[in-house]
Order: sequence, then C-alpha cells, then structure tokens
Amino acid sequence: QVQLVESGGGLVQAGGSLRLSCAASASGSIFSFNDMGWYRQAPGKQRELVAGITSVGITNYADSVKGRFTISRDNAKNTVYLQMNSLKPEDTSVYYCNARARRLIDLREYDCWGQGTQVTVSS
Repeated sequence: QVQLVESGGGLVQAGGSLRLSCAASASGSIFSFNDMGWYRQAPGKQRELVAGITSVGITNYADSVKGRFTISRDNAKNTVYLQMNSLKPEDTSVYYCNARARRLIDLREYDCWGQGTQVTVSS
C-alpha cells in the first residue's frame, strides 16, 4: 500500500512564497516511484497539472506557473517538492501530490494521490 503525505500549504500574501513537500511511502511490498507531480483544483474547476518530474529529473510545467514555480525531488527520500514564488491570488487552490508507483514484485503500476493541501493567496 502506498501513502503520499503532503505538507507546506497555508495562507500567504500575493508576491509571497510557499514550499510544498510530498513524502511517498509504501508498506507490504517494495515500490519504486517514477513520475511524480503536483496538481491543483480550485472550487468549481477541473483538477489541472501544475508541474511534473520524472525519476531522472525531467520537468514540465503549466504555462501559468512557468518561471515562478520549481519542482524537484529527492529520490533517496521518495519526496517531491514544489517551490512556489511570486504567488498570485489565482494560485489559490487545493494542491494534490501525485505519484506513479511501480510494485517491484510484479511491475504492476498504481496512480497514487495525496490528501491535498490548501494554498490560499490573499491580494
């Protein structure tokens, strides 16, 4: 069983910064964590990709956050980070961590989600 635990959300003024963290863990079987990323969902809107990172560090970003957000990961800790700078009110959303986990015993893959963390940017 895979668990993703997020932290780092909160309330910040426009122009400020926040750093989100997501630690992946597994029990019962050994997993590898391949692609990881952050999504967000605002009330009444669809969940959207914010940033993604592969196991070898290739990144991609939504156009709306390019130049302001940076995704990174620590493979030894199975943790992915999202550094958010120059935050805008429109960044207000619940942010979800996502990981593609591969169970090593049979190579079955699972799409895993964290519980979400609220980010609120005041104007």
